[in-house]
Amino acid sequence: MHPYWPARDEHDIDDKSKQTLSRLEELFGAEPVPELFHKMAVVPALLSDYYMNFKKFVHTEGKLSVRDKTLIGVVVSHTAGVKSLTEYFATKLRSLVEGDDKSKSQFVADVLAVQATCAMYNVFFKFRDLSGSDLFSGMPVGLRAHTFAGTGLTDREVELINITVSDVNGCKPCTEGHVAKARQLGLSDDAILESIQCAATVYAGCQFAKVAV
Repeated sequence: MHPYWPARDEHDIDDKSKQTLSRLEELFGAEPVPELFHKMAVVPALLSDYYMNFKKFVHTEGKLSVRDKTLIGVVVSHTAGVKSLTEYFATKLRSLVEGDDKSKSQFVADVLAVQATCAMYNVFFKFRDLSGSDLFSGMPVGLRAHTFAGTGLTDREVELINITVSDVNGCKPCTEGHVAKARQLGLSDDAILESIQCAATVYAGCQFAKVAV
């Protein structure tokens, strides 16, 4: 017996989870419901919460487009190290990007390149913030980051990535700086908040996916 995972098959799923899974089938339509949701069925309250959060903050257009939210899904799931969800969002993002297959793949690669560059800076600036010494603040960064301006992404898309990845990685100075830049680019506070609500929802799914067996 797994120490914290109940052994269940589809016949053991209770009525509340079955109802939520039925709603998910309606939400995804012709697409298959991601396996994560079926795993969540062992905890009906979590499945219900996640369905509602996912529907509102990830799957449906709001202050941000579905494409923006899917982009966030890619970088957050990759930051969390969950391959299955990264692949799910990357596949969906490809379907939302115009162009041939090569262009679609390049766009996803650009997204992940910006995510990696942001993560690099998060490590550096979080250290400055946590070190407790002003000494390091006066020293040069020394890390190249031409990637931020060297891909096919718009400045707006780059900042959505930077805000959400910096938040997930817990880098206060990076998060503050990118929120300010996003505002300069015309992103509303409501849109910025929704990007974090989207990221938080995806991140919660990632955490559960790591233990679901």
